[in-house]
Amino acid sequence: MSISTQTQVPTFAEHSATSGKIVSSDSLTGSFTVLYFYPKDSTPGCTTESQDFSGLHDEFVAHNCQIFGVSRDSLKSHENFKAKHGMPFELISDPDETLCSLFDVMRMKNMYGKQVRGVERSTFLIAPDGTLIAEWRKVKVQGHALEVLNTLKQHC
Repeated sequence: MSISTQTQVPTFAEHSATSGKIVSSDSLTGSFTVLYFYPKDSTPGCTTESQDFSGLHDEFVAHNCQIFGVSRDSLKSHENFKAKHGMPFELISDPDETLCSLFDVMRMKNMYGKQVRGVERSTFLIAPDGTLIAEWRKVKVQGHALEVLNTLKQHC
C-alpha cells in the first residue's frame, strides 16, 4: 500500500525502538514527525544521513518535530549504531518489514551485479494530526536533512 501527501498515515501496531521505546501510529500525533527509512546500520550513507539528522536535531525539536530512523536491523544493532554516533533520537526496528511495506519503501536493487530486495532510502514528514505533508523517495544523502528541516519550517 502506498500513501500520498495530504492523506492520513495509516494506523500501525507497536514497533520496538531503541531506549526501550514502543512506537505506533498513535506516537506520531501531537507533534510533527520525521520518519526516515534507511537500508542498514553502520554503512557509510546511512551513518552520514543519521549524523546529519542528529546535527539538526535541536532545530527539529524547536519546531515541535520528533525524528525516528527506521530499518530492518535488530534492536541490538540499532542500540550499537545509536550509541556509537550519539544519536539523540530513537531508531525503530522493523525486521518483518511491516512499516517498510506500509510506506512502500521495499525495492529490488542491484548490488554487486545481483538483484536484491532492500530498503529504498526514503523520508516522510508527518503533521501533528497524522497527515502526510511531504515524502522523499530515492534520497541522496547530501543536504537531505536540511531540506527536510526547511520543508518543516514552511509548515510551522
